[in-house]
Amino acid sequence: MKKITALLLLSLSLFAVDGQKVFDENCKACHLGMVSKADFMAQIKTIKAPPMVNVSHRLKKTLTIADDDEEVQRFVVISFIKEYLKRPSWNYYLCDDSAFNRFGVMPAQTQLSEAELQAVAEWVFDEFEDKEFK
Repeated sequence: MKKITALLLLSLSLFAVDGQKVFDENCKACHLGMVSKADFMAQIKTIKAPPMVNVSHRLKKTLTIADDDEEVQRFVVISFIKEYLKRPSWNYYLCDDSAFNRFGVMPAQTQLSEAELQAVAEWVFDEFEDKEFK
């Protein structure tokens, strides 16, 4: 039984999707990852979207839950990211007004599978934990 469980876990890890890779291949052309505000502003004329450190921080700050349960908040933020990637809209745009005025609403990422959406959403949440756009 232990061998079967070990083989199952190994086979699942072989098929795991790397959120960083999904970001690099699908998001990085428009979004910077970790960047300082000064470096971002120096590149503002060529940048197509807000940096992910800012997006991640803003979502965590905006999508709060009443009982401060970190796992529930993580689930809510990741779920929001996945849905927003599939169907972005001004109706649930959570970046500040200046970002919307500069960048508008991003295109839907319909090329991403559910596994890729999950992986990149988890990466956006986890990668920028305790990091701020300053």
